[in-house]
Amino acid sequence: MKRMLTVIAVLFIGSNVHAQLVYVQGGLNLANITKTNDGHTEKNNILPTFNAGFMGRFGLSKTVDLESGVLLTGRGAKAESYFNGGNDYVKSKFNPLYVEVPLNLVILAPLDKQSGIFFNAGPYIAIGVGGKSKTDSKIGPVTSSSSSSIKFSNDDPFTSQQDDAAYDKLKRFDFGINLGGGFQFEHLLLKVNYGLGLAKINSTESNNTANDKNKYRTLSFSVGIPLGK
Repeated sequence: MKRMLTVIAVLFIGSNVHAQLVYVQGGLNLANITKTNDGHTEKNNILPTFNAGFMGRFGLSKTVDLESGVLLTGRGAKAESYFNGGNDYVKSKFNPLYVEVPLNLVILAPLDKQSGIFFNAGPYIAIGVGGKSKTDSKIGPVTSSSSSSIKFSNDDPFTSQQDDAAYDKLKRFDFGINLGGGFQFEHLLLKVNYGLGLAKINSTESNNTANDKNKYRTLSFSVGIPLGK
């Protein structure tokens, strides 16, 4: 964990050392996981979670820029099954946490001297750092609840084999594409973003192109507050 925190600090410093605009970001994630071959989230429920961190823009021009930073972001999904007329149930919540490093191309359309509309798109990489899985059930008069910490494999992302793989572990590394936009004001940014995961999250699965099952889908609504303004 100490080594991972050092890597995270280096990523943040390196991605923002020349930034012209640095802002703190926080907001709501609506997370889900694909269940079908064509990438739909059938029979999963959205899990509300969060995103928080720092982002920076490099000031390439007034209309085109690059943006990067470091975010702590929640992923996952909820699932609920009811039976016996709805009297009995099994409810599960799966909420892993990742440190994400995005790299976005930003297109800004000014509305006036201090505000504008922007659109962003680009890749991200993410490292799993924690999270919880919880299950609640009721069968007749018997209720039960259990929770466990999410485990990540120590896989080398630069090899094709899945090191330290197990059915109760996730891949530590995720990657995908961000698509979003929002409004930029002098002292505030309002952002919406859709994270399209491209990696299968279970550590035993290596072929990301076979189908689109078992990949993250995360819709985010965030507020950014520029620093030093």
